[in-house]
Amino acid sequence: MIKRIFLSILCLLPGSLLHSGAIDAHYDSARAKMVKVIEKEVKETGRQLGKTRLAPSVIAAMKKVPRHVFVPLRYRFFAYDNRPLPIGYGQTISQPYIVAVMTDLLAPKPTDRVLEVGTGSGYQAAVLAEIVKEVYTIEVIGALAASAQKRLKKEGYDNIRTRTGDGYYGWKEEAPFDAIIVTAAAGNIPPPLLAQLKPGGRMVIPVKGFYYVQYLLLVTKSADGKVTTRQILPVEFVPMTGEH
Repeated sequence: MIKRIFLSILCLLPGSLLHSGAIDAHYDSARAKMVKVIEKEVKETGRQLGKTRLAPSVIAAMKKVPRHVFVPLRYRFFAYDNRPLPIGYGQTISQPYIVAVMTDLLAPKPTDRVLEVGTGSGYQAAVLAEIVKEVYTIEVIGALAASAQKRLKKEGYDNIRTRTGDGYYGWKEEAPFDAIIVTAAAGNIPPPLLAQLKPGGRMVIPVKGFYYVQYLLLVTKSADGKVTTRQILPVEFVPMTGEH
């Protein structure tokens, strides 16, 4: 308990102390434990996922990206717990397990250009940027978009482009995309996003079902443009917002 309180206090110290060797070592250890928890949960949900192991590139990205940088200072001690955390404006940073699973379902490749709808604090974009060539991410809340842009730039992610806008309509100027990931629950699969997905591409999106239950869907577009969907897991995301 004393150690927990002490570390919580350290997490609220100024930036120069926050990134000291001792704190970095604590975060590195916590991140490694987080990944082990994710791997365990993937095995437990293997039947729904259709696999019991995530791709090595996804595991490597989860081990590398400092999740604590993407949460508010007051929650940094809990940054590597396997749960969502508030980031302000009624939004959350997703549970690490969900981030890893959604990334893996995209089957991302080093040459891919990926669209993300719902930047939030920028964590999911950072995970993707460790694997793919380019990430284009849209956030409807201007303040979140601006802070995420600064954070991602500070962390050295020069392969991520951000913008403020209604993600329901995608990013037409940069389409088509090899993969699309949506981090807010939609009432349906947005037609503009389907149109911006390349033939042979994949989309992962939470969609509201019956009785307000949300399900994570894997959407695939065949080479001839045929769209198929597969229901993966029940999930809980903040709702997609915007003019639509």
